[in-house]
Amino acid sequence: MKIPTTLKHKPVIISENYENVDGRYAYNSDAKGISLGLAQWNDRGKVDISAKVWRYTGEKWSRQSEELPLHRVLDLAILVCRTELYFREAYRYPKLYDDKNPVIDRVGLQGDAMTVSVCVDNEKIDEDIKLFRQALSNDDELIGERLKTLSGILKEMGY
Repeated sequence: MKIPTTLKHKPVIISENYENVDGRYAYNSDAKGISLGLAQWNDRGKVDISAKVWRYTGEKWSRQSEELPLHRVLDLAILVCRTELYFREAYRYPKLYDDKNPVIDRVGLQGDAMTVSVCVDNEKIDEDIKLFRQALSNDDELIGERLKTLSGILKEMGY
């Protein structure tokens, strides 16, 4: 399906077959494409790049299509990687986390740090973290394939 070029987000680099590779939703996804392009929130003289997931309802392009600045996309990737790493050792805690110290890591960014922690304010965290770990485990092959691909590209880029 062709990604629209007449809307506010102006695609520059696209993948129009995303529905075929959308994780466990592959071949049955409303996410029809992804793109990098000029952000819809750009003002005259100011240009930001954004990433967009294009969702289609079967009749029209969905208002639930998501657009994110690139640094947020990368911050989410950092969060995914840190979470994956955390859950490799989480079994050491009876509740899968240390309720006295829920901070997993502080990732240095821009002279400060992004704090990664277990959300102990969630009143059902003890049961939700078990469900989360199981879902993460269920998707291990899908996530692992993407992380290996990302790792290879980062190495190719010199990172």
